Amino acid sequence: MACASKPSPVKLVVGTIFSSEGVLIKAKKKLENRFGPVDFASEIMAFDFTDYYEKEMGKNLKRQFLSFEKLVWPSQLWHIKRYTNRLERDLRGPASGHSRNINLDPGYIAASKLVLATCKNYSHRIYLDKGIYAEVTLSFRDGVFEPWPWTYPDYRSDRYIHCFNTIRELYLKQIF
Repeated sequence: MACASKPSPVKLVVGTIFSSEGVLIKAKKKLENRFGPVDFASEIMAFDFTDYYEKEMGKNLKRQFLSFEKLVWPSQLWHIKRYTNRLERDLRGPASGHSRNINLDPGYIAASKLVLATCKNYSHRIYLDKGIYAEVTLSFRDGVFEPWPWTYPDYRSDRYIHCFNTIRELYLKQIF
């Protein structure tokens, strides 16, 4: 019989989708106040894989991934998702005319996977707590992150996978 063991700490990652860099700057500052310094910020990329967020956030959306120097425990993921949901609501401003100004998708990178938090249940997602689920979105195999059949199209892209491979290298330097 196997014995339960404590997991290793993991690298917090937050995917952002936004139309205004001003709201990104505000969100980044709040995230750093809560989770410590950002140690990786991807380039700002066009978010053009889907129009899913246009109705509530507008057109010409952009994407940036952030990771944080301070490692977290995997069990904190549901707390972090609830915090980012509150932060999204706090950053909703009447001036934009949209119901949401920024989308914040927290997750973590471990040596073998990228896990994302979500409020949406589905067959491949595991319930954590307080309405939050987790999904293994990418797995690390043969020296690179690889998608699953359920992985969103943007997370399958070479550009995103390059970001996650880079963040994983930062993480491995921290834990070894």
